[in-house]
Amino acid sequence: MKNIVVFCGSNGGNDPVYVEQAYLLGKKLAETGIGLVYGGAQLGLMGAVANGALEQGGRVVGVLPHFLRTKEIAHEGLTELIIVDSMHERKMKMNQLCDGVIALPGGFGTMEEFFEMLTWGQLGLHRKPMGLLNTEGFYEQLIAWVQHMVDSGFLKEVNRQMLLWDSEIPELLRKMQHYRPPVVSKWIRQENT
Repeated sequence: MKNIVVFCGSNGGNDPVYVEQAYLLGKKLAETGIGLVYGGAQLGLMGAVANGALEQGGRVVGVLPHFLRTKEIAHEGLTELIIVDSMHERKMKMNQLCDGVIALPGGFGTMEEFFEMLTWGQLGLHRKPMGLLNTEGFYEQLIAWVQHMVDSGFLKEVNRQMLLWDSEIPELLRKMQHYRPPVVSKWIRQENT
């Protein structure tokens, strides 16, 4: 993988481990020669992952909507800052620039960005690995909820397997490197009875 998008909170959360892990992820990406593409802000986990990569000499590209730049949250030390017009354009640009996606802890924005790109993969619009860094079990309930979708007949197991996760950075990156996308269509045909 050449570049990984990281979606994460613009807040740091209540436990310092979230910021620590974000920083370590950025550092590990840079150490392994993987570029970081992220939301472009200097705040919270976003700033921590960028700083981890930058301090290790990594390439960091931020993609920030114009209206957020005017709020003075843009990280000024990036390799490149791309300004776009909308949140949708931001996701499209990030998708174009990456070979995989990792979500760190975050709120509504993190989930919306991650699940839209996961859905694009399910629909065959990309074949990229999608991973959750499950820091301190942050995503345990989400992982169980996704399994509930399968158990309830709303998601195929093969599509559930598109969602990768681990609590350890090296193991998550290993899973992403070895990811093979499903070859089955999302669409389910009803059999005539």
